[in-house]
Amino acid sequence: MDLDAGRGAVLGRALSTKQSEIPLTRRLRSLLSWPSSDDDPVARLARAHRGVHPSADTAVLRRSYAIADNMHRGQFRKSGEPYITHPLAVAQICAELGMDTTTLVAALLHDTVEDTQYTLQALDDDFGPEVAHLVDGVTKFDKAFYGKAAEAETIRKMIVAAGKDVRVLIIKLADRLHNMRTLDARSPASRARIARATQDVLVPLCDRLGIQALKRDLDDTVLLHLEPEAHAQIKQHVEHRPGWNEYLAHFVAQAKVALRHHRVTASVAVRDRHLYSIWKDTVAQRSPVPHDLPRIAVVVDGPDTDCYAALGAIHGRWRPVAGRFKDFIASPKNNLYRSLHTTVVGPDERPVEVLIRTETMHRSAEYGVAEQFRFPRADGERESGADQLGWLRRVLDWQQETADSAQFLESLRCDLSESQIQVFSNGRQLVLPAGSTPVDLAYELGSDKGDHCLAAKINGRLAPLSSQLDDGDVVEIFTESDGHAHIDATSAAAGPRREWLGFVKSPHAQMQINRWFAEHEEPGISITDKVRLGRATIGLALRKHDRGLANDAPLRRLAGEMGYPDLETMLVAVVDRAIEPDQVVEQLIDLVDKRN
Repeated sequence: MDLDAGRGAVLGRALSTKQSEIPLTRRLRSLLSWPSSDDDPVARLARAHRGVHPSADTAVLRRSYAIADNMHRGQFRKSGEPYITHPLAVAQICAELGMDTTTLVAALLHDTVEDTQYTLQALDDDFGPEVAHLVDGVTKFDKAFYGKAAEAETIRKMIVAAGKDVRVLIIKLADRLHNMRTLDARSPASRARIARATQDVLVPLCDRLGIQALKRDLDDTVLLHLEPEAHAQIKQHVEHRPGWNEYLAHFVAQAKVALRHHRVTASVAVRDRHLYSIWKDTVAQRSPVPHDLPRIAVVVDGPDTDCYAALGAIHGRWRPVAGRFKDFIASPKNNLYRSLHTTVVGPDERPVEVLIRTETMHRSAEYGVAEQFRFPRADGERESGADQLGWLRRVLDWQQETADSAQFLESLRCDLSESQIQVFSNGRQLVLPAGSTPVDLAYELGSDKGDHCLAAKINGRLAPLSSQLDDGDVVEIFTESDGHAHIDATSAAAGPRREWLGFVKSPHAQMQINRWFAEHEEPGISITDKVRLGRATIGLALRKHDRGLANDAPLRRLAGEMGYPDLETMLVAVVDRAIEPDQVVEQLIDLVDKRN
């Protein structure tokens, strides 16, 4: 929905009321600049659509445009333009992305149900349930940023709708991109607020869908409105780089020769960075001037193995920069992005980044989930798109577990965080938010695994459950049923610890822990169970020091020295976190070593 239009318009809104919001001179100027009735406003859209889908039915596009134009007649944007320019532009973005006819029809009509008298039932009758579902999925979403309750609930509605049809998200992204391109008519405060909202949710959402063709534009428009001076500086830098084109042309020519010598068939082209990417690198490098690393893309015409042959050709021609190689083919990103990245020292000792991928990988990197619509395949051959939406299925699972819309929205923002790590457990590769712990991993493996998690090994070493995991870690989770902690799995002690909420990062883990306590508040854990759990906790802490206890005598002596009336009271204090188990273990080791 257009951010500049009236929100939640009531049915039968008077035309004169809407017109009065726009100064007369601006309305007249806009009407004079709008194409005359002899022009065909759908022609450009139809050409773009037919350019990707030659056999597409453009008649339905004209029919949907006619309805949208009629329903939005008399409505204007803040800029003074007729409102119909917005849905037409959104449909154009979808067409250039390569989306199907149904998506374009829904894009043209995406604001009618919310802002006009056109009902969802009428839309269903005119264009069918598929279009109606897409329009309903994006309706009122932008109100999210003008009210706390509406924000979370409308985002939740969109996510649920996308679970049935991902095109809901693609229309929403195209809608926001056009609104971001036309924010100049808004106040500076509004521009900043909308840009931050875009940066928080929609940009990472676009990245998760793998649609880099849209993400680049969203990134740059966000930079324009949040960092206008930096945007202007980087734009000027890009437009005035002496010798840049000549240098890269020379590098590309040499790369082609090297590939031919290694009998690798591939196309080589300059891969320009978008402005936000340059800004991010500049900030990361703390550079006073734009930090712009030259980059080329090598797209091989062959199987995946040819990418590694191409890598050998590039490294054989130029010296690779240590620590700058990444293999996203063997270990794809969480959005299934696949490519080899390397940086080499090119001519004149200048570093150049090289991306190496197949044509299929290149398509996927550009269009993500939209690839299946731009390059339709035979039925049953859309597995990559389905895999790409695994994260969406997880979101749909945990959104059902919380009735708190604010918690849902915060959890979604966390889940969409750009910072992610990949870890390995039980032969599986799992994606978690950066800063995740073994407890987060345990819940990712299953709620039962998480609820009964007692200990973890990271890369073969026993580690605290609060330990932050690093990318590539191999983690083993132990539970009561594994027999490592000598705890009866059926005891009332089974279950998560409240302090876990202080260090877990994933929304799924947080919700599962809260769910468990909501279900197990009463009856409370017994003293006997606390004593058993406290003994096991100290035993696990001792294992980190490769120690163990043959009997309770040292523990009883330590309890007396620490001022507890008996051992049981000290063990209860450990469970209640009145004293940390590591502190008990350190004093216990000192006590035993001194006596020996």
